[in-house]
Amino acid sequence: MNIFKNQTYDKERAFYGYENIYVQCCAFDGPADGESAFKECKNVSVKDCFFNLRYPFWHNNGITITSSEMTEQCRAALWYSTDIEITDTKLHGIKALRECSDVKMENCSVISPEFGWFCRNLSVRDCEASGEYAFLRSSDARVTNLRQSGKYSFQYIENFTFENCSFDTKDAFWHGKNITLKNCTVKGEYLGWYSENITFINCKITGTQPLCYCKGLKLINCEMQEADLAFERSEVEATLTHPVISIKNPRSGIITVPEVEELIFDDPEAHGAVKLTKTSACKI
Repeated sequence: MNIFKNQTYDKERAFYGYENIYVQCCAFDGPADGESAFKECKNVSVKDCFFNLRYPFWHNNGITITSSEMTEQCRAALWYSTDIEITDTKLHGIKALRECSDVKMENCSVISPEFGWFCRNLSVRDCEASGEYAFLRSSDARVTNLRQSGKYSFQYIENFTFENCSFDTKDAFWHGKNITLKNCTVKGEYLGWYSENITFINCKITGTQPLCYCKGLKLINCEMQEADLAFERSEVEATLTHPVISIKNPRSGIITVPEVEELIFDDPEAHGAVKLTKTSACKI
């Protein structure tokens, strides 16, 4: 393996086509403003490096990035690459990860609108992320202890499992399929519309008009706060632990809940049932 240490690179395609290299304590920055430092490379290991130039990792196979920083200027950092491990690293440029597969991320800081689009086979653990449209149309992922903020997260995703995560994100999970969330906190308006086979287990959900137009929706031992006009036109099986403000026209299934301030059934196709576990009046 060729080793490169303590250097600064600013020219175009500084390591184009290299294989089996270890790069440590190097900076990719400077007046030449060169792009695509590691394009078309194989088996690259990077540690303690600073990236301030565009498109550093495109069309690569086998990348390990450790304890490094990608600044706001380092846009579109990883595209069209496979077999990637990123640990203890800052990814702060827009569109930092796209159309990549077999990706492992751990203990990373992500500030990146349009992050993680069209990716496959992801493992994300102990990360913080912010930015709009995170993980759009990605598939086959296991996500643990992710703290995500930003609008329109996880739209059109498929085959995702989330555990011990915290989300503050409007319009999340729209059109998602085959998703499971366990022990998660989800805050955001219009959660999960048009989703299919999404399951919440021991979750806390906050926000207006959640989970409408869903198919195969399940909630098991979940708490919903500020939930009004919930479950409109959804196929739903739910066991809720706290009262909700209003439930509107569930298409089918049974919703078990302690109390509901208002039940709205004004659609002839709404055949869902609401079962109250606490004896109290509700407005219909």
